[in-house]
Amino acid sequence: MSIKPDHWIRRMALEHAMIEPFVEGQVRSGVVSYGLSSFGYDIRVADEFRIFTPATGQLSVIDPKAIDDRAMFPYRGDICIVPPNSFALARTVEYFRVPRNVLTICLGKSTYARCGIIVNVTPFEPEWEGHVTIEISNTTPLPAKIYANEGIAQVIFFEGEEPEISYADRKGKYQGQHGITLPRL
Repeated sequence: MSIKPDHWIRRMALEHAMIEPFVEGQVRSGVVSYGLSSFGYDIRVADEFRIFTPATGQLSVIDPKAIDDRAMFPYRGDICIVPPNSFALARTVEYFRVPRNVLTICLGKSTYARCGIIVNVTPFEPEWEGHVTIEISNTTPLPAKIYANEGIAQVIFFEGEEPEISYADRKGKYQGQHGITLPRL
């Protein structure tokens, strides 16, 4: 399994629509950087968020098998404030189409990590496609700003042999997702 460089990512994005929209270079001036880097692609967070708000009912437990969407306040804007010791869900600006012989890993950007903001994204499996749902955790005792349409994490692409069964073959429950997708069974 090998990590894929910028020229491979560019070719796959432009010729096979692996990333749409695709930014061919690093955008850095005055923003949290995004776009193509040497061995990855820095994704942007869209202006669509779901902010965890425990004050919206009798919620005492978050249950991944039966999420109560009243616990997640929908918000749209250029800046999202994540409450102290809380989290928000968001999605990427980019839509991904992962090749059959590729697996990705996504890691948070250091700009946010150095502020106590942790970004969690699960791997993009072979032949998965959709907008990426992102979990943003504010580990600090203070409110934290997240800037929409700027960088949030870096996707690293690994190429290997084709699997016998891809995510698309098994009709994965998050295949083709648009917008922020809450947990599904």
